[in-house]
Amino acid sequence: MKARAAWVLPGVAALLVLMVIIALGAGRFGIGWVELAQLISGHAGEADASRWGNIFFQLRLPRILAAAVVGSSLAVAGASYQAMFANPLVSPNLCGVLAGSSFGAALGMVISNSWVVVQLTTFVFGLAAVGVALGIAALFRRSSDPMLILVLGGIVASALFSALLAIVKYLADPYDKLPSIVYWLMGSFALSEWSLLARTALPMIVALGILMAMAGRLNVLSLGDEPARALGLSAGRLRLVAILMATVLSSLTVVIGGEIGWIGLIIPHAARMLSGPDNRLLLPASALLGAAFLVGVDTTARTLFLSEIPVGIITALLGVVTFVAVLGRVRKGWA
Repeated sequence: MKARAAWVLPGVAALLVLMVIIALGAGRFGIGWVELAQLISGHAGEADASRWGNIFFQLRLPRILAAAVVGSSLAVAGASYQAMFANPLVSPNLCGVLAGSSFGAALGMVISNSWVVVQLTTFVFGLAAVGVALGIAALFRRSSDPMLILVLGGIVASALFSALLAIVKYLADPYDKLPSIVYWLMGSFALSEWSLLARTALPMIVALGILMAMAGRLNVLSLGDEPARALGLSAGRLRLVAILMATVLSSLTVVIGGEIGWIGLIIPHAARMLSGPDNRLLLPASALLGAAFLVGVDTTARTLFLSEIPVGIITALLGVVTFVAVLGRVRKGWA
């Protein structure tokens, strides 16, 4: 692990820094990296410093930070789920959190014009969806395969909130609310601002910190419940805490940028090929790689064409291609 950590984490961190620098300089406002260097070094004129500072630090920087936070959160949540269930094909939507959060966002847009209300309902219904999945699992806790029941509970929760989302979209005003709902669910960081990051950063940092601290226990949990019990760990309680932390991360990503898929599935695989299966290295590597990936995707989304492309479309296209490319190596480094 020490040999890998000596180059994996610094290498991925350098990639993230590079992507942030590129993202700060990329845009259609007639400014670039030279102006950025002048602004940071203090050599820009007063008028230029005011204009460039507003573009860089009020428009681009909060958007870049939002993309980095969402990318790292989805990647860590995905890696945690894969360790919990010892399955490389699970993702943060396993317990229905993204479906519940999407329904909450759509409902908030219909009942209120306040983005604070939309963000609150997004978070609450993301937690509610996981609550439904865990409730179904609790009803059948005497089953011979509780893990399978939990997965099936997640499928039920996803189906339920997807149906509720379809009802809200059907009832929404087709000229006012429906376009906003559809666009938001495609994923976008266009509305990112400092106040939004201030409301969501603390719980996301706490959840990330708890999952990172649990990395060693997740290693044991990935071996199965019996080895965990043999080492004195409560597998059920440990899994519940990890699911709740991953749920907080996943639901808050929808609050920030809408529904963005595939990150939690493909990024942990890419990080695992670099770092190996040890979650003490895998989780931080996934966080850095997920942040770098989504910053790059968002930069492409806002600069590739004259009109901005929803981020979720690009991640879905790249996710399909990437997953097919690594499908044959999906078990590499897993054991």
